[in-house]
Amino acid sequence: MFEDGVSNAEIARAVGVCAESVRRWRRAWEEGGASALRRRAATGRPPKLDDAQVENVRAALARGAQAHGFEADLWTLERVGAVVEQVTGVSLSRASVWRLLTGRLGWSLQRPERRAVERDESEIARWIAHEWPRIKRGP
Repeated sequence: MFEDGVSNAEIARAVGVCAESVRRWRRAWEEGGASALRRRAATGRPPKLDDAQVENVRAALARGAQAHGFEADLWTLERVGAVVEQVTGVSLSRASVWRLLTGRLGWSLQRPERRAVERDESEIARWIAHEWPRIKRGP
């Protein structure tokens, strides 16, 4: 559209953006041609862990928390952070550990089901089958 001489306002209406964006695009196109309009890689701080380190962490976490000296086989952000530091030598904040787990490793939040240790499934089934109907009938 720039090559055809279409106005900024017409391009903005056709594409559905504001005219200021089209002016910025036209300036970039005039200075660098069509290649200047191509999408660029996202900028920002590079991750602290490279892909090889992330795979090492993935393998370490797959062995379970008890393999790393923890009493229960549950992962917390603090425990994962300690394993990351042990495996890679890189210290991560709790927020960075969360982003590592949910983003690069694809994990999700899981909470253990809270049940009494004394729970007896067979006794519960017996009570539901025999006692509850008797109680429901009444005296």
